[in-house]
Order: sequence, then C-alpha cells, then structure tokens
Amino acid sequence: MKTLNELESKQFISKFGIKVVNEAIALSEEETIKAAGKIGYPVVLKVLSKTILHKTDRGLVHLNLKNDKEIHNAYNLIVNSAKDELEGVLVQPYIESNRELVAGIFKDPLFGSVIMFGLGGIFTEIFSDVSFRIAPIIESDAIEMIEEIKAKSILENFRGNVEVNRNQLIETLVALSRITIEHPEISEIDINPLIVDKLGNVCAVDALVVLNDKTETKEYLPQVDPTLLRYFFYPKAIAFIGASNRIGKWGFTLLSIAASSGYKGEIYLVNTKGGTIAGKNVYKKISEIPGKVDLGVVTIPANNVGDLIPQFKEKGIKAMLLISSGFGETGEAGKEIEKQFVKEASAAGIFVIGPNTMGICNPHINFYCTGVHARPNPGTTALVAQSGNLGTQFLVFAEQQGIGIRGFCGSGNEAMITIEDYLEAFEIDELTKTVMLYIESVKNGRRFFEVASRVSKNKPIILLKGGQTKAGNKAAASHTGAMASDSRIFDAVCRQSGIVKVEYPMDLLDLASAFSSLPLPKGNRAAIMTLGGGWGVITADLCSMYGIEVPELSKEVFERINKILPPYWSRTNPVDLVGENDNAIPMTVIEELLKWEGCDTVINLGILGRGNMLSRMTDSILKVDNSYTPEFLSHVKDIMFQFEEKYIARIIELMEKYKKPVFGVSLIKEKHDHNVYSVKDSALKAIFFQTPERAVKACAKMYEYYRFLMKK
Repeated sequence: MKTLNELESKQFISKFGIKVVNEAIALSEEETIKAAGKIGYPVVLKVLSKTILHKTDRGLVHLNLKNDKEIHNAYNLIVNSAKDELEGVLVQPYIESNRELVAGIFKDPLFGSVIMFGLGGIFTEIFSDVSFRIAPIIESDAIEMIEEIKAKSILENFRGNVEVNRNQLIETLVALSRITIEHPEISEIDINPLIVDKLGNVCAVDALVVLNDKTETKEYLPQVDPTLLRYFFYPKAIAFIGASNRIGKWGFTLLSIAASSGYKGEIYLVNTKGGTIAGKNVYKKISEIPGKVDLGVVTIPANNVGDLIPQFKEKGIKAMLLISSGFGETGEAGKEIEKQFVKEASAAGIFVIGPNTMGICNPHINFYCTGVHARPNPGTTALVAQSGNLGTQFLVFAEQQGIGIRGFCGSGNEAMITIEDYLEAFEIDELTKTVMLYIESVKNGRRFFEVASRVSKNKPIILLKGGQTKAGNKAAASHTGAMASDSRIFDAVCRQSGIVKVEYPMDLLDLASAFSSLPLPKGNRAAIMTLGGGWGVITADLCSMYGIEVPELSKEVFERINKILPPYWSRTNPVDLVGENDNAIPMTVIEELLKWEGCDTVINLGILGRGNMLSRMTDSILKVDNSYTPEFLSHVKDIMFQFEEKYIARIIELMEKYKKPVFGVSLIKEKHDHNVYSVKDSALKAIFFQTPERAVKACAKMYEYYRFLMKK
C-alpha cells in the first residue's frame, strides 16, 4: 500500500474537477507565517505526512489562528509531536462552517469499488449517516445518494444557512466514480471534511488517497451456459442414485413425490443392493440402465459421490442434482473435497446443482423433486433459495395461496451453478415473469450486480437476504460456508440494480403474489375504500409511513360518490362505506376511484370476507334459534359468496380497463382462503391480504420498482 500525503491527494482529485481548498506548503516557521499572511488570517495549520492518517486525533490540526503568535505556538506543537513523520506544514484559509460532509471511495471485497457519501467531520464514525453506490455511477445515482442520508435536511436553507450547491455535490460523486474506473490501482479515497461554506459551495479541505501496489486477481467459478439448465428442469428421464424403500430416507422421499405427481418421463432407480422398490426394478449400476438419462438425482454419502463421475460420463448424463451433504458447509476440509469434486465433474462435462440441496421442481411438466411434498400450480414466478428448508416452505405457501410457480431450486452450496447463473437463465426464459430469491451470499458480487441490473429492467427481482446481522452472518457461514458482505453495501447494490429487497419472509411471498398478479402503480397516490372508518385511518397512517400519498378527493369524484353513499359517509379519502350492505355500492365506488386521475392505486378493505363472517354467524344461529331453517341460512351465505365472486371478477375487469392495481384486505380469512384469486382468460388476478400493512407495503415496493424502471 502507498499513501499520498494530503497535498498530493488534493492535487490528484482536483484534476477530476473536485474543488479543493486553496493552500500552501511550508517547511519552516518563517515560511508558515509568510504563507499565512499571504492567504489572510484566520488560517488553519495542519501536519503534512504520509504516515499520519488521523491528524485531529493526535492534535495536529489547529483551527482559526488569528495572528503570528498563534502560528508560532501551533507550528511548534506540530513539529514536536510529528517529529520524524513530518514532511511539512499545510497552511489553509479558515472556512467558517457548521456543515461538514464526507465523500470517498473504497474497495469492497465482494462488489469492488464503492462510492460513499454522508455526514462528515468528527461525526462520521459516530452517526455513520452514509449512503453507498457501486461504481460506476451516473448523475441519478448521485442524486439518490444525497437524498438517502438521514441528515439531508442540513443541505437545505435553515437558520441562516443557504442551500448547498447540489450540483457541486453531484459533480464530486460522479468525479469519484470516474477516478475509480480510470485508476483501478486506487484502493481508497477519503474526502473528510467536504465542507460547505456560507455561500453553499462545497470544498474538500482534507483528502487521503491510498494506492494498492499489488493487483489482486480473484478466481471465480466459470459461468454456466443458462440453456444447460433445461437438463435439470425438463428431463425426459431421471435416475435416482441411492434410491431407497425406507420412509424418511432421501432416496425414498424424492422418489415418492416425483413418481406420484404426474411426471410423464421415465424414472430409473439405482442402488448397489438391487431388487425392487415401489414395484420398480432397481439397477445395481448406472451402466445397467437401458435407456438414455437426462438427470441423475444423487442421495448417496458424500465420500462415494466422486465415484459417480466416470459412471455419469460413460452413460452420457450431463446433469447431477446432488442432494447429499457433507461438503463445503462442514468446514475447510469439506470445502477442499467440494472443490476437487467440482474440478473433476467439470472436466467430465457434468453440471451440478448443489451439493446440500433440497431439490428442484417444474410444475409446468408436473416434475416435483423436493424434500417436501409441495405441489404448487404452474405459473410465472421463479424461485431460488440458498436455504432448502426455507425454499420448500415457500413452495408450500405458494401452493396454499394460489401463487403459480415457474420453477424452484434449492441451490445448496452452489459449488458449480450459482445464483448468478440462475439469474441469467431467468433473463432468457420466456415463462419467467417474476424472480423470487432467498440468498445468504453471492459468489461473484460484480457479476451478480451486473446481471441483476439487466434482469430488473424486464422482470422484477424480489429478494430476502439472510445473514444481515452478526448472528445471522455466523449462522449463514455454518449453513452454507458463505461469507456475507456489509449489509449496507448489499442494500445499496439492491437499490442500484433495481432489486426489490424485503425484510421478512412473508413480504417475499406477498410481493411475489402482487408482482405476478397486478399492474404496476405509476405513481404513489392511493385512494382507500373501507367498510369501516378505523381501518381507513390505520391504512392512511401506514401509507404515510411507507411513502404513499392519500390525496383529497377532487370535487368531481366527491360529488359522484356523494350521490351513492348516505349523508354520514366520511366525505373524504379514505372513503368510508359506513357499513352499507348494498352490494352494488362497493362495485360502483371502486370504479369511481379507479377512473379518478388523482390516484394511481386503490386499497380496499373489508369488502371480501363478509361471506366468512356470515358463515360463522349462521352457524351460531342454527345452534340457538330453530325458527330459521338451514336452507334459508345457507341461501343467505350463498348470496354473499356469489357477490364476492362477482366482486373479484369486477376488480380484475377494472384493473384491465384502467391499468391501475387494486390491493385488497379481507375482513375475515379462513384456512381455505387464498391471497390470489384468478378468473378465466385474464392474466391479472385479484389480491387480498390479511392485514392493511401487508397491502400498503406491497404497494410501496411495487412503486419503488416502477421508479427504477423510469430512471434514466
């Protein structure tokens, strides 16, 4: 590592248009006093040294020096403290300011060059109010960085301070990006403070440039041709190596779900013991299988897996789904075994998913080969999870909630096929419309960022990240042998690449439902229609929390709704239907709101679910009052359930007509109820969540993605 001193650092960054403070270097007390007189009092004196990086901490910065005597005292203090590390003294004008910022560059081990901006001065480490972007950045990225810091209000007019020249800030950040692209040998630049003067101009009064004298080349797994993944997801024949007839064994679980799900291809069983399992002949060797095999599903112990490579090669099997554990997730010894196995498999032309995977599925051909008996319907949401257990739980939920799945893979240790490879496969797959990821790490950070940036422009990527805390990082390392980058850097990667990052597993599933079912909101203005006032108030509060506006009704919309509802309705947005039982009212009011140009989305609460409420009520009536016949009460329920079916169909029809999303919240949900409701011959679907916050969060995240698409 080579460090430029402060003067050299500022001279370097100034070549790229970054404004730096006017200053002079002095090598003696006499030169220092002379420079101060030329610059004009008051001045600042600093040590100049390549080795002293934290000057303030060592008392080597003296501010607001007003005369020669103060210069004399400060100069001698610096000389006596710095001693042999002294290269000279810097003399700068004292710029009076109460606003200090920081900007810089550093190299993240996973994603490479990162641009940083935030609150500077002595509070940089204390408050850590900073934002990040992966280089290179453009002007819009710089604007977002400035807007993301919590203390951004200090950039505005306040208490006699004029607004900061934002163009200068933007130019500084873009210049830093240009530096790191043109000079990859630079490992770090720290501009702190980037001071704001009384006119609002920004100026670097201190800077540090660090050069890396060694060019490190990191080895990554080779990219896998995305078309080769068809061997895994469209196999015409499967061999289960390690097939078993014992309940609880992987070799039996995977076989039982695959063979019972309607898969039309050939299934072959392999076990050294031979015999029969589930009425099928069991081959002792792979070579004994009479037909061609596209996919081998391996569940034998890890120490025997390497012996399969020549057998796969001889049989012409190109795809191995390696369920077996005992590889990289177990520690350093396991990583070496895994690395050697991948090397041998690659040389043999065999592609491997796993090891340590929970399996895969493709509902479009009734191919289910996972550790859990979940069979979601075919759909357009592709799911990859680095936790097999979590991934299969998502599959169960998708099946329960009516979320259609394009395909699923528990990627395991990703010894050969990585999350970046899956993203490239989704990019070219016509059936995939939405991508859902659970990840704990990425193998190649720069490739992940670049591929995600491309995919997001056409298909939303919804991502849940594990290992974001110290405890989570430790668990992730023991789980998959993965190392996670700083969570804030990863958050920046997601924002910059258009990934819709969520915080909780349920958010992941809710957004998969919404993105695969609804049109995108083209703005952040929501109209709220509610069966009760309290829900409307809560939802309006939630909208405010998540950046969704709840505008006042226009005069025209107000007058039209006022003719429909009784005089005591809320007369504002949220529109309270005041518990009216006329089923025609919500049908009419929701269209009035959707065709209103002042809103971009409608959130409706409590309209669906009244059938469940009536069902519970009629069950109670039957127990206490025999004057009502079961037939009559059943008819009452049927009327409401029929209305709900019509209401769902009407919502879908209106979304198609007005190109706006409708987010629903059910009054009461029963176990058999879905989140997603479809009608024949429509690509759109109706969504009804259990709570208002889930609906509002889904709306906010969809709008966030729309803003990314509109970004220039």
